[in-house]
Amino acid sequence: MATEAAIEVPAAAVEEAAEVAEKQPHRLERKWTFWYDNQSKQKPGAAWGSSLRKVYTFDTVEEFWCLYDQIFRPSKLPTIAEFHLFKAGMEPKWEDPECANGGKWTVTSNRKDNLENMWLETLMALIGEQFDEAEEICGVVASVRQRQDKLSLWTKNAANEAVQMSIGRKWKEILNVTEKITYSFHDDSKRDRSTGKGGRYSV
Repeated sequence: MATEAAIEVPAAAVEEAAEVAEKQPHRLERKWTFWYDNQSKQKPGAAWGSSLRKVYTFDTVEEFWCLYDQIFRPSKLPTIAEFHLFKAGMEPKWEDPECANGGKWTVTSNRKDNLENMWLETLMALIGEQFDEAEEICGVVASVRQRQDKLSLWTKNAANEAVQMSIGRKWKEILNVTEKITYSFHDDSKRDRSTGKGGRYSV
């Protein structure tokens, strides 16, 4: 298992995850990595992504629950911070080769408990391989902000509308939301660092 120190993440929780996995390993189909980004502590003028930290790579059910219960709940995040869960080997950055030609589906929330529920449902859907197009998915990002939180599901091939619409419909079903959700291309966001509102596709 790969373990790396991260800002404000309890080392004891990371160590416990490794110990739990050794005792009762129920293997997942693939490895996943949790990341943490506290942008509120980013120095003025620092490059985008400079505060992003890899926390832990896991491949068992036990490690996941240990990490989620003790660390990776959005309610624990300070304002202007993010949690990420991405497939191992990918970085949650537009520049990553696996993400470069992709985009993201985005859901917004005005309630912290709602964000927490949607985040957990998405995590379980990803590690449980509930998406038919699982190979097309990169990961998910939970972003806590002053006025409105958001959850973004990143995918690989933005131009493949049929695949993106299928993923979007499945995610909307998993989240059990009625409002429209939108998909934006990373290329669009790169130009103006936008949030992707009003994106290319919607379901």
